[in-house]
Amino acid sequence: MGQIARRTAVATLVAGAIVVAAVALWKLKLLLALILFGFIIAAAMRPGVEWLARRRVPRPAGVAIHYVAVAGLIGLLLWLVVPRAITQISQAVGSVPTSSAELKKAASTSHGIKHEILVGLEKRLKKLPSGTGLVHPAITITKTAFEVLIGIFFMFATAAYLIFDRERAMRLFLSLVPRGKRRVVRDTWDLIDLKLGAFVRGELILVVLVATLLSVAFWSIGEPYWILLGTFAGVFELVPVIGPLVAGAVAVGVGFTVSWHVALAAGVAVFLVRMAEDYFVVPRVLGHAVGLSPLLVLVSVTAVGLLLGGVFVLLAIPIAAVGATLVDVLILEKDPAEEDVPAVLFPAQDRETAGGR
Repeated sequence: MGQIARRTAVATLVAGAIVVAAVALWKLKLLLALILFGFIIAAAMRPGVEWLARRRVPRPAGVAIHYVAVAGLIGLLLWLVVPRAITQISQAVGSVPTSSAELKKAASTSHGIKHEILVGLEKRLKKLPSGTGLVHPAITITKTAFEVLIGIFFMFATAAYLIFDRERAMRLFLSLVPRGKRRVVRDTWDLIDLKLGAFVRGELILVVLVATLLSVAFWSIGEPYWILLGTFAGVFELVPVIGPLVAGAVAVGVGFTVSWHVALAAGVAVFLVRMAEDYFVVPRVLGHAVGLSPLLVLVSVTAVGLLLGGVFVLLAIPIAAVGATLVDVLILEKDPAEEDVPAVLFPAQDRETAGGR
């Protein structure tokens, strides 16, 4: 009886520990997501940092060069897009009303998107707090903005740390693994790193390519706000499955404000770019970087969106890729060292160096 009681107590403690660990991980899901984002950023940058290191550029300087390049590209994009976007928004709304009476009159006499924007703005203004009621929302917005900045800093700092101390972190992790399993674990780590890095670099290429092609296409067919819609479609390439559908629906809807011909042309443009992306660009740029079927991608996006929320959808494919790789190695007993990963922007020798092989 005493032995049965001890076993029951141990089983209860183990079950309780599992529940506590699951609750703790759930509560820390945002922190874990930021760490995973940092791991993904590090995987995307590592081949470039290693390429610079072989040319006697210190790794800290290589990381700084990458961060400066990213900031410069974002600044260039804003410089190219924002002035034209402001112009197009001004054309969409027209002269901005300066009083509630002018706003109501403009809303009643307008039509199309302009009417929807003005009506929505009128409803929002009626719900705005006044006086001391503005203090709490202002504090909340400031706090949220500060938390976002802290999160971004933590994410990029984590990525830099994972590049600087990758070997030390890997040695520490491997020391916890039985000696006979260490080669497989290290090769699995390298394979996941290579897959995520290739995926991210390929996605960034697709964002730029889709935004450019659709902006030009929308401009040529007379689509209103073409640069806004093209940029929107490019950025939404980062959202798996749902993003391209939303971008296409928005483009068609805006086209209807002009005529059904423009709406049809916008839909055809989105369809053709999507077909070219699926059949020509993706196989050559991404190949089978993450090794996921379309059905598994759809299930992963839906599951992550329902369980964790819409923001975490960006991590759906990386999470599924990590899970699929672990299944291949642990259950299907594939050798991770023999798996192929597309070399996105970097030749094979750069990938091997980045993977530590």
